[in-house]
Amino acid sequence: MKTRHFLTTLALAGLGTTAIPAAADPIITCWQTNYAGQYARIYTNAAMQSAGTALTTWSNGSQTQSQPAYAGVQELYSGTNWVYVRSTGLASYTMGPWSVGFPNLPANQQTLFRIPRTTAVPTSHTASGGGAVGMFVDGVAMFNSWDAFTYDPSTGQDTGNYTGYWNRDAYVNEGATFDPAYAHQQNTGTYHYHASPIALRYQLGDHVDYNATTKTWSESTNTPTKHSPLLGWVEDGFPVYGPYGYSNATNAGSGIRRMISGYVMRNGQYGTSNLTLYGRTTIPAWAVRLDNVSSNQAGPAVSASYPLGRYMEDNDYLGDLGYVQGKDFDLDEFNGRYCVTPEYPNGTYAYFVAIASNGVPVFPYNIGRGFHGTPTGGTVTSVSTTVVTNFLGYTNLVQKLNAPAVSGGTVALTWSALEGGTYEVETSTNLAGSWNVSATGVTPNEINAGVTNQVVAGSQFFRVIRTAVAAYQGAGTTTFGSTGSGGGGGATVNAPGGTVTRGTTVTVSITLPANPPAPPANAPIISVTLAGTISGTNLSDATSGTVLATFTIPANAPTGAQTIVVSFQNPGSGPAPTFTLTGGVTIQ
Repeated sequence: MKTRHFLTTLALAGLGTTAIPAAADPIITCWQTNYAGQYARIYTNAAMQSAGTALTTWSNGSQTQSQPAYAGVQELYSGTNWVYVRSTGLASYTMGPWSVGFPNLPANQQTLFRIPRTTAVPTSHTASGGGAVGMFVDGVAMFNSWDAFTYDPSTGQDTGNYTGYWNRDAYVNEGATFDPAYAHQQNTGTYHYHASPIALRYQLGDHVDYNATTKTWSESTNTPTKHSPLLGWVEDGFPVYGPYGYSNATNAGSGIRRMISGYVMRNGQYGTSNLTLYGRTTIPAWAVRLDNVSSNQAGPAVSASYPLGRYMEDNDYLGDLGYVQGKDFDLDEFNGRYCVTPEYPNGTYAYFVAIASNGVPVFPYNIGRGFHGTPTGGTVTSVSTTVVTNFLGYTNLVQKLNAPAVSGGTVALTWSALEGGTYEVETSTNLAGSWNVSATGVTPNEINAGVTNQVVAGSQFFRVIRTAVAAYQGAGTTTFGSTGSGGGGGATVNAPGGTVTRGTTVTVSITLPANPPAPPANAPIISVTLAGTISGTNLSDATSGTVLATFTIPANAPTGAQTIVVSFQNPGSGPAPTFTLTGGVTIQ
């Protein structure tokens, strides 16, 4: 039996689709999922970039992508207090190349990242550290402006094994290793942005141009005409926008312009101390507040080896020098402001990407050294609260047929596809009759597929079925922890024989009965129900004969042994297989 991964039927007269309305909350609706069925790709050298020849698998001996991985966001869950995003961490545009000799390549990070839906602004702010401080809407990690090296006065050198007060600027010191999208990866293969995510901005329609010959991006020289898009979220729950906002922070009709960073180099201008003349003897006031230390922190003299701009502390915040935010500059010491945006017409605090008038990134780039809010989000190992499933990628993606194009005696069918999938097209003269295969073994061009068929006399109907998917590396398995006082949700429960607790969310591994015969792996599941009324989510069957389903058990659910019913989609002929496990799990 062929695995029928999706079924769409249409007549030559047109195509009808039913869409499930999305929640209006921007923290749910902003995520880039239109590339979720596309493999991540890289260029490893300039010749590949010039030729447009990219890799979907790669290895340098330490970072190995032996199977293709799909790009970016693959799962999205939302609850009352948190949004959870599971991502491969790999961009949907072609990543690379990086500088000759740069040793690292990106790798599927299988990241689960959570973002708070409620925010708080503390009196004492927290400094951001190394690693991810947020996630962009393409599922790529957001790092701060630090490259994890600090000047050690005891050795007179920069080191990654010392915590001090002259912290190196990543864009200045590592910018040569960034790819054309202003991103690179460290030794564990985490692809990330320190500065303006210019390729993502182009995909989202921000003020960016793309050169198809050089395959590079650049800031547009035209006058900006619209507010920058929402680019991502920081651990404190506040959004990040591109560099263009409303001229008046609270007036959406005030015009569009580039947001001006609140930071300037400590070169004697604007009332700053001149570090070149007087040396690095004190850290700026913003660093004193953030680190709660004396300003007297010695650093290396400005020289060819330690040029001005090498360290984050080589920058002063204009608000500490008598200048006024909203008049002399736009962005505060955390690189944000309170303002209205297209997504938040009533106002929100938001970070903005900082660039100069020529488009070059400037300090502090995406966010400042500290968080404006309380950073309660970050990378986690499981979903610990009751959630709604907002999006599932991989083989859960629902492919959609476009309206057929009829010309003379032919009809052209096109549809969105899963890269690595294989498709079959079937025809029928009436929906009640038999279906005949008209095309088989159809493979997509990345995420689009199509065929051209001859039209027969009278009515003709078509359906497209995904029959197989090539091997790929997923974004990891999401586990759902307990959300109630009774426990029982911390691990996967087996059925038959397992026990679950009221008021919890649990993942149940269901072993199907021997009769009827189990469909092959990844057969499409219609539904899984527990106790007659509790519907399962996150349905999967990567292993034939075993189905995974997540259940949120109501506090008033019936107790005792409960039946599980698993229904699969009709395989094309014969009844849809249904499996019943009487007493599959016990609710207590």
